[in-house]
Amino acid sequence: MSNSDTAPAWLTQGSAHVWRPYCQMKTAPAPLAVARTEGCRLILEDGRELVDGIASWWTACHGYNHPHIRAAVQAQLERAPHIMFGGLAHEPAYRLARRLAGVLRGDLSHVFFPESGSVSVEIAMKMALQYWINRGVAGRTRFLSFLGGYHGDTLATMTICDPEEGMHALFAGVMPGQHVKALPVDAEREAALDAFLAAHGHEIAAMIVEPRVQGAGGLLFHDDGVLKRLRALADKHQVLLIFDEIFTGFGRTGDLFACIGSGVTPDIITLSKALTGGTLPLSAAVASACVFEAFWSDDPGAALMHGPTYMANPLACAAANASLDLFETGDWAADVARIDCGLREGLEPCRHAPGVVDVRVMGAIGVVEMDSPVDVNGLCARFAQAGAWIRPMGKVIYLTPPFVISDAELALLTGAIVAAVGQG
Repeated sequence: MSNSDTAPAWLTQGSAHVWRPYCQMKTAPAPLAVARTEGCRLILEDGRELVDGIASWWTACHGYNHPHIRAAVQAQLERAPHIMFGGLAHEPAYRLARRLAGVLRGDLSHVFFPESGSVSVEIAMKMALQYWINRGVAGRTRFLSFLGGYHGDTLATMTICDPEEGMHALFAGVMPGQHVKALPVDAEREAALDAFLAAHGHEIAAMIVEPRVQGAGGLLFHDDGVLKRLRALADKHQVLLIFDEIFTGFGRTGDLFACIGSGVTPDIITLSKALTGGTLPLSAAVASACVFEAFWSDDPGAALMHGPTYMANPLACAAANASLDLFETGDWAADVARIDCGLREGLEPCRHAPGVVDVRVMGAIGVVEMDSPVDVNGLCARFAQAGAWIRPMGKVIYLTPPFVISDAELALLTGAIVAAVGQG
């Protein structure tokens, strides 16, 4: 019996009209049909249950259908599902902004609330450009980003991704090129970056980095020394520093935010993914007081003229506040430490398997890197047969599970990867 014979009617009837992400739809297999979610599990329409190893692209940090988040969204739905943010205000957004400023610490205290991560990065870039314009400094129109980095799929964010990363090669030359350099992981590369900034710093508005882990560009790790060097170089050459914590924020690396754990405070930080606990779309671009003050003026032209229609959506803000409640209990930290240990033990057998070049773990992130791109569709099917939802990308097979995952569920995920890698 074919998949089309067993697929639900909504999938077969709608498949001709849905444009799916990151796949050639003519040749890609049909997606798995999900009926509902619970905890760390995806319950499929055919009755199978899959342990979600990537938390719906790293968003569902507290697991699915968490009762506290669900209750907060339901209560807000009864009050007001949406309120335009131009000229109006609502309590969930103002409370969330105050709380984010409190947990980020340092000078990060002014919060702009778009809907998606890519847009929050675009807004951070726009803030950086206008910061210099408002200060009367001409020529700061370029950005510096880093090899291995990934910051989104919108037009401006594509220009600051690693040009060799692959997904955006078709659009080379469409937008102005940016500077993409190697991270200063050692003294030699720090000196090279210092020299580059000495020559080109006058044209750079900001440099942007994913702290600790470069996510979709290959799940590449670097230590906090890199961030300290970037902060020192940004200060030396008077360049703004942006942290893209869309992947690393909200506990994924073991600290609530990489900027807190590293002790390095950027001028602007972008957040999304786990901000609402995987419930509703919301992101944030949070600026320091110094950046914000460049916009605080009697001149209307100095304002940041940006306003997504659904920015600061009350339902999403209610979910984010509820998610922060759960982080405030502190239970997540022990869970991430437990997951770290489970990933290290569970993935270790992969280290000597054919084709494996590295096995690395940081917090609730586990990575098996292969020597060449993997067969994503084939591996997804194999993992699903083992009761796991794991979707590799490029050369990496990775796990970013919900923090509430049980030891048995985590062992199922790591065991599925060990079996797949061992079979080649």
